[in-house]
Amino acid sequence: MLADTTVLVVGAGPTGLLLASELLRRNVECHVIDAHATPLHWDRATVVHPRSLELFDGLGLLGPLLTAGVKQRVARVYSQGDVLGEIDLSTCGSRYGFNIGISEEVTESILTEYLHRQRGTVIRSSSLVELVDHGDRLLATIQRNGASEQILAQWVVGCDGFHSTSRTLSGIDMIGHDIIQPWAVFDAALIGWQDSYEANYVYLDEIPVILTALPDQRWRVYLRPSSASSDLVADASSTISDYLPTICFEGVADPARFHCHTKVATRFRSGRVLLAGDAAHVCSPAQGHGMNSGLQDAINLAWKLALVCHGYCNPVLLDSYEVERRPVAETITASGDAVELAQTVIDRAERRTRDEALRAVFADPKLRHHEAVAEAELDIDYGHSPIVMGTRHDALAPGQRLPDTIQVHFADGADCMLHELANRSGHTALLIGGPSVQTEVLARVDKLMRAQSHASVVIEEIVAIGTGVGAQGPYAWITPTAAGQLGIPETTLFVIRPDGHVGLRSDHNLIDDLTAYQHLLEAGPK
Repeated sequence: MLADTTVLVVGAGPTGLLLASELLRRNVECHVIDAHATPLHWDRATVVHPRSLELFDGLGLLGPLLTAGVKQRVARVYSQGDVLGEIDLSTCGSRYGFNIGISEEVTESILTEYLHRQRGTVIRSSSLVELVDHGDRLLATIQRNGASEQILAQWVVGCDGFHSTSRTLSGIDMIGHDIIQPWAVFDAALIGWQDSYEANYVYLDEIPVILTALPDQRWRVYLRPSSASSDLVADASSTISDYLPTICFEGVADPARFHCHTKVATRFRSGRVLLAGDAAHVCSPAQGHGMNSGLQDAINLAWKLALVCHGYCNPVLLDSYEVERRPVAETITASGDAVELAQTVIDRAERRTRDEALRAVFADPKLRHHEAVAEAELDIDYGHSPIVMGTRHDALAPGQRLPDTIQVHFADGADCMLHELANRSGHTALLIGGPSVQTEVLARVDKLMRAQSHASVVIEEIVAIGTGVGAQGPYAWITPTAAGQLGIPETTLFVIRPDGHVGLRSDHNLIDDLTAYQHLLEAGPK
């Protein structure tokens, strides 16, 4: 018999595992159920993007991921026998200038171990079949090992994929369309391969093929098969042999055909039910955004749901989850459709036009950089959110990700990066004094901030930072150049959310703005 719980997470894929782990880490009681009797032994997703690597790093999970996977530093695009250009992820602006190529079930196993460290587990062979709203609770009926069980939960989060029962039972629709032309995939080695094994290769030919790097010099080969019954290896070989006639596939494993969809849920929340990952949005696999976007859903939702579950914040705070994450889903689905269109062009004249357009993008440094940032998922900006506030600034504005390129120095020589000072469980206030601000001024503002935030549950940590070598007494310091990169005029207050985005930037009325921000989160936006 399942015990009642605070949060019921439905689905133990990467999104559900990360969400449950982050809730448990914040002392929120949580159960995870999954319909499968065992974890999947193979999954076609392969890419972990730089932004996801940053999140894994903040949770202490990066080491196993780097050990198990392979770095994918560039993506090179070909068509009609020529190189159209490439995306170099070292330019994306992250400390991780690469993707990690790793099969999704390995990522899932790393997240399962993380869940176990938070004293959580997955209750398998358990399917959600009914939800009844009891006002302050949801009564969930679970089909488990052939028997029905019931569990009361304050909140239910559906992470149960495209065919989400949670979404169906909550009455939420999905809008979009099916991708008509099927995909196929297999894993293999390439005998005679002479190029880098730390890259992805895209061939936009009559039979489009994508080679995605995996560990042990193997590849996950994605393609659009020539017919419903064609030989998948022969299909892929017919394209690759035009470029590399002497190579061949060997050790082929896990061939499969599949259909994809471009769809987004009309809502990400219905009362006490929330959706995340593929239950909320599905897109073309061509850019690898599906799993990565689900991981960011989990990180975005976890801290908000924890504050609500502990009674620290009004449940209206949860409305910001949809406001922030649904536009991201719309962006990646639209981008995926654009790639689908580019892949499936048949007319030769249209192909030439497509190729010329892609060459122009790759030839323009600004556009090429934009593509790298979008691939890395570092272009996400929550500036439109009702729970971010403060001074807009071209250097770093509310809603944007705190950059990971700013170094902080300490008197004892124990330097670190600015983002490392941000608390991954709660909000961190970073008080940064500009080059002209004296130590006593910084100390006075620091003291006022600590007094003001003392009664709040929002701010968990306060860090004061000066600017200029040796000029700030006991405080850590950054260089004037770094202060310029952040756009520090005199004294600036940043409040960094647990997901690494700026919740508040204040350049003037620091204490008043801090009070207003704390109230905004606790009472919720009007």
